[in-house]
Amino acid sequence: NTDMRSKDYDAWSQVYRPSHADYTYHIKYGYRTPHGGGRASVRETIGRVAAGAVADQILKKDLGLRTVAWVDSVGEIESDVFLNPPRDRTGVDANEVRCPDAQAAARMIDLIEQVRKEGDSVGGTIGVIVHNVPPGLGDPVFDKLEADLAKACLSIPACKGFESGSGFAGTRMRGSSHNDLFEPVHDPLPEARRRMPIAFNDVPDVRTPTNRSGGIQGGISNGMPIVLRLAFKPTATIHRHQQSVNEFGEAAEIRPGGRHDPCVLPRAVPIVEAVVNLVLVDAYLRQRAINPDWWLRFVKKELDS
Repeated sequence: NTDMRSKDYDAWSQVYRPSHADYTYHIKYGYRTPHGGGRASVRETIGRVAAGAVADQILKKDLGLRTVAWVDSVGEIESDVFLNPPRDRTGVDANEVRCPDAQAAARMIDLIEQVRKEGDSVGGTIGVIVHNVPPGLGDPVFDKLEADLAKACLSIPACKGFESGSGFAGTRMRGSSHNDLFEPVHDPLPEARRRMPIAFNDVPDVRTPTNRSGGIQGGISNGMPIVLRLAFKPTATIHRHQQSVNEFGEAAEIRPGGRHDPCVLPRAVPIVEAVVNLVLVDAYLRQRAINPDWWLRFVKKELDS
């Protein structure tokens, strides 16, 4: 990166930025980087995005799996994308805010521009859907699939919330409404086979007309699309004077400087896709290694077809 302007950050080299990692890094390590390329910078994610691109190719080749993320809301402006989630990135990349809902996208762009002129920042949410996920990815206790996804997503700078499936909205529902009812996909086992123990290859394929589980049950994928929603906070570094404390423990005013996005959401979309793909390719390779019968049933037949 040759487009560096470290001098823009000199004004706060000794002052902690409110709600930024400046203070926590300093108190943990005894050192902090006040300039624009530290560990709290989104620039840190470049390695994960590169690795995620490799994971994406493996998942597409072996499983036909597709991960699509988009900006679902900015501030109080919400889209209707979850009513008809995208199957690819065509609509996502149609505008600069990366929201497939054109009407909502126009309002989001106006809001971000308004916030930028005010020297402020705004947060929002990113939606994620993963198509063609085979059942069986993940583990039941410490490596639950949604737990691994949550850890990966929450490690992205500015990500403060994670929902899987119905998420917090599910707390307002009854079990009778929230349950995803199972439906058979193929004909049932013949009577003669029912007298024997149900072998792995005889476990039936099922589908659900609803997907409030978000494609994951008991920490393991169930074959339905994985559905996630992530919350991103407003950027901590803003172009406004704010009260803070300096490294000497004195009250100080922090003054604006440097280059900072008024909204991180559009830039976060490919990062989210990358970390989700990294978790899924890890789960896929582990499941393939520990259960060859699973691979023969759900993957090899797809590769051979």
